[in-house]
Amino acid sequence: MPKPDESRRKELFDTEARLAWVLAALAGLIGAAAFMHTAGYFVTFMTGNTERAVLGYFHDEPDLAAAAAGLLMSFLAGVVVASWCRRRYWSGHPHGPTLLTTLCLAIASAVDAIQYQAGTDRIDLVPIMFVAFGVGALNTSFVQDGEVSVPLSYVTGTLVKMGQGIERHVSGGDYADWLGYFLLYASFALGALLGGLLSMLVAGWAMLITATVVCLIVTAYTYAHLDRHGPLTQ
Repeated sequence: MPKPDESRRKELFDTEARLAWVLAALAGLIGAAAFMHTAGYFVTFMTGNTERAVLGYFHDEPDLAAAAAGLLMSFLAGVVVASWCRRRYWSGHPHGPTLLTTLCLAIASAVDAIQYQAGTDRIDLVPIMFVAFGVGALNTSFVQDGEVSVPLSYVTGTLVKMGQGIERHVSGGDYADWLGYFLLYASFALGALLGGLLSMLVAGWAMLITATVVCLIVTAYTYAHLDRHGPLTQ
């Protein structure tokens, strides 16, 4: 029987860990797509949206505060709806939330295309609300005992856990205490970088369409391979 440390090391690179990296990168790319071609809306940074919703009025920016509050509600609604769907419809496909995220991105792309035809250069708040909903849904991809086990876009928590793991390693622990969190963080950062590079190559009106295509590819991969053949069972 393998030692505890050996088991943890294997878990760092197993099928579920690799999927977590892919989905974290996807979350980073979606966040970048929303941020780079808008007035600076966050769809992955709910801490920042909370502060904007509260402090925007102190800076005489009530519109920005209201937008941040709306994004918070959309994100939360995505978590609730995806969790409800998991309980009732996705018991055999634990990563079905990616399908909901793809649908939300497709709707956001359609709304953005309509607004672009009307002469709007930047992505407006309405499609970004759908994007925030989709990111909230994406964060329910990994659930254990009814609770999210891998929060894909919660970078603050990931860094805190990584820091604690580094301390445990320094104090006589194992590199497995922090490496998994580092790889998850690095995947999110890589996704954001790819989103930034895409923004230099793709016109603003096509950014959400590009993110939708990428999300669709990831959804097909999780459905066709991991959900059916991998160790991802309820």
